[in-house]
Amino acid sequence: MWKVLLVEDEVFVRESVREIIAWEELGFTVSGEAGNGAEALDLIRREVPDLVISDIIMPEMDGVELLRRAREEGFTSRFVMLTCMNEFEYVRLAMEYGASNYILKLSMSVNSLRETLQKISQELIKQDDPARRSHSSTAAEQLPAHEELTSHPEIQKILQYLHAHYSQDITVKSMSQYVMMAENYVSTLFKKKTGQTLIHYLHQVRVNQAIEYLLHSDLPVYEIGNRVGFMNDNYFIKIFKRLTAQTPSQYRQSNKEKPQALSI
Repeated sequence: MWKVLLVEDEVFVRESVREIIAWEELGFTVSGEAGNGAEALDLIRREVPDLVISDIIMPEMDGVELLRRAREEGFTSRFVMLTCMNEFEYVRLAMEYGASNYILKLSMSVNSLRETLQKISQELIKQDDPARRSHSSTAAEQLPAHEELTSHPEIQKILQYLHAHYSQDITVKSMSQYVMMAENYVSTLFKKKTGQTLIHYLHQVRVNQAIEYLLHSDLPVYEIGNRVGFMNDNYFIKIFKRLTAQTPSQYRQSNKEKPQALSI
């Protein structure tokens, strides 16, 4: 079952969204609810939902800021925004931050919500389908001994930092401050120079380090995740499986005698 977090400050609307859909028939389960973005961000950190259905205008932290913060911290949960007719500038920003879809509250119906969930379900299936990715036990490429070089000194500085400090709390914002450049510029430039987003690159660095621990130590999975920079066990397992098609425990069992790492 895909886990869903409902975020809406109006209790009636939140209950309506929860009650009008037979979630399990579509492969989803409502795992949590929040009344504002700040509460929701805490739940995302703890529960790592697959889908967040969030209102845009809320107290304390609005839905766009919630999405922005979640992306900054590396969470890849799908987001569907609930909006009113006069909030399209917020919708535009949400789509720029990677929201999958939006639904107008006034025209929200069982059919519109079901269609959206079916679309999200297909995205999640493709994302987690091992056949669509290199299988870690046979097809993962060897990680280069040293981080790649780029022609841009600031991006090279960030790369060196990621490899040296992967276990620390790292965000796009902290790296932009590290090289004293604008956050959006760093994000765009990093992807241009490496072909990946900064957070995706960081995940691969962390997973490769986790692989070393899995193959060459008897440390428990939760401690390995903590050592390589994942403060949330569920999130560590989810990212590891997304990149290797196996959980950390499965990888350790099947690859103990044939050490490999992911290409970045």
